[in-house]
Amino acid sequence: MKPSAFDYHAPRSLGETLEILAGAGPHGKVLAGGQSLIPLLNMRLAAPSHLVDINRVAALDTVSVEEGGVRVGALARHAAVERSSSVARAQPLLRAALKLVAHPVIRNRGTVVGSLVHADPSAELPAVLTVLDGSVRLARHAGPVREVPAAAFFTGPLESAVEPGELAVSAFFPSLPPRTGSAFCEVARRHGDYAMAGAAAVVSLDEDLRIASARVACVSVGPVPVLLDVSEVCAHRPAASVDWAAVARDVRDRIDPEGDIHATAAYRRHLTGVLAERALRIAAQEAADERAEETSHG
Repeated sequence: MKPSAFDYHAPRSLGETLEILAGAGPHGKVLAGGQSLIPLLNMRLAAPSHLVDINRVAALDTVSVEEGGVRVGALARHAAVERSSSVARAQPLLRAALKLVAHPVIRNRGTVVGSLVHADPSAELPAVLTVLDGSVRLARHAGPVREVPAAAFFTGPLESAVEPGELAVSAFFPSLPPRTGSAFCEVARRHGDYAMAGAAAVVSLDEDLRIASARVACVSVGPVPVLLDVSEVCAHRPAASVDWAAVARDVRDRIDPEGDIHATAAYRRHLTGVLAERALRIAAQEAADERAEETSHG
């Protein structure tokens, strides 16, 4: 199929972009990487009257390590963020997740912020933003800039907090505090497919190497990424003495996935428990290794 007719706009500045979006209102769509939008247009699941192509707005093609985290501009491609050594040092979970996103040809074109705005609950990056307590910056013409936290940004399957006339200009992924590890685990039928289930985990240790906090964002088990705090289940013990099987049971008990042609609800629940346990174990070990490295250098 072909998309329905629309007016095409190619602004060259952020101000011009916001002005066009303000005029288009609910009838406008933003084109960045287009890896999700173009199929929707071709299948006529989206039929905007105005398509605003932001690829000429150079100011949006940025990736920077700031105090406290990584700021990714609206035109930064998956591949550019994945390959950045400074980003990997500041926030390793980003690279771990991006390696699992689709295929290289998609990552060369698709954008990090575009994936967040698309808000697919089966995608990796919404889970990463959620488990890190990240945020998305939204701008509009002649209006205030909003910094929306992940907890409020994803509002439903393929739905986000971006309002008509707004543009998601960047996303912020906070760095991990000391003695903290992270991991991303998923299972898909084929590498690059959307995951049947997945888990992004962050674990922090205290000075005695006991688990101080443990969080996991689950993929493909709800309308938005499902964030679970399992710190109490870990009982503030050293990772080696945590009852990880109990952690997996707790995760399974707190999710309510739906079945589809790829997996039954029961299988998806079981798989999520396995992956959450695996990701949390890896994150805890990474945190312990970091602490050991700190001690050896001290």
